[in-house]
Amino acid sequence: MNIADLRKSYEKAELSETDSLADPLKQFDLWLQQAIQGQVPEPNAMTLATVGSDLRPSTRVVLIKGYDERGIVWYTNYESRKGRELAGNPFAALQFHWVELERVVRIEGVVEKVSDEESDAYFHSRPLDSRIGAWASPQSEVIEGRGVLVANAAKFGAKFLLQPPRPPHWGGYRLKPEQWQFWQGRKSRLHDRLRYTPQAGGGWRRERLAP
Repeated sequence: MNIADLRKSYEKAELSETDSLADPLKQFDLWLQQAIQGQVPEPNAMTLATVGSDLRPSTRVVLIKGYDERGIVWYTNYESRKGRELAGNPFAALQFHWVELERVVRIEGVVEKVSDEESDAYFHSRPLDSRIGAWASPQSEVIEGRGVLVANAAKFGAKFLLQPPRPPHWGGYRLKPEQWQFWQGRKSRLHDRLRYTPQAGGGWRRERLAP
């Protein structure tokens, strides 16, 4: 089959200004909970886009680990490519794509590290092998083969046993939203697309964008 001929008609739902919630965080929570309840595969997966000092963008999939009025949280290696890029340019974008619900959420904003206390609490809630893995993987660095990771895991496992501390190079980030977009697929490619931006006096301005 010619890939250009692959098409799908989006007809499952709609998103109107009157039915959407005035607070984008509440709208996001509604959609995320519906994705979880609908058993969408990995509803917590989101694409993170950053830009390096060379002005070249890069993306990768990470997992959301928390969200509230302060922003969206995930955890990673601070010395990875995304960590280095965020250190030089703290602006980033996130995207959730819940294919089965024909929905996309895009979030743009500024990123900062979460507190050490938050990072410690989440790190110690992780399974043991994941905690050892945070020590074992020099994320984004060139390695000779998988054997390096296996050897590192064995080394740090023997060193820390059942109580590995949080590595100093590992922790959380929080993106504070400055713009939200909610996209709902519709028939004939006339999709619903709402954008939320902050208003000077507080609250959010909700606008419809052409799809």
